[in-house]
Amino acid sequence: MYRHILIATDGSELAERAVMSGVSLAKSLGAKVSVIIVEPSFEVYNVPESQVRQMSEAFAKHSEQIKKHAATVLDRAAETARAAGVTCNKIQMEHHSPYEAIITAANDGACDLIVMASHGRSGISAILLGSVTNKVLTHTKTPVLVVH
Repeated sequence: MYRHILIATDGSELAERAVMSGVSLAKSLGAKVSVIIVEPSFEVYNVPESQVRQMSEAFAKHSEQIKKHAATVLDRAAETARAAGVTCNKIQMEHHSPYEAIITAANDGACDLIVMASHGRSGISAILLGSVTNKVLTHTKTPVLVVH
């Protein structure tokens, strides 16, 4: 049925449950997994005005921080897969639109299922905060398993 499962994570507790569910499913099916974390691109507007001259320094610091965070999250997910005996590929991306990066990774990797978490927000909070999961659901042709 599923041979290659893409598991999206941000390192949150809820996303860790999605990692566990995706790895467990992969193990039961004999599938491999790719785990992806998408970090936001550097936004010049996030640099305080007092530090505009030090922008290159701020960019370097931001880049270092997201790479370190991503590596930690991906290593933890890969260890979960390894412990379950599941082959795992780690993907770290920096992109301004995480849902697009997830869909691209699924397509490029010929993944036949995407597993990701959702906080289940509704109403105004869903509109104001947006939902990467909802955007993936509405823009991909790949089946998506949502973990709550």
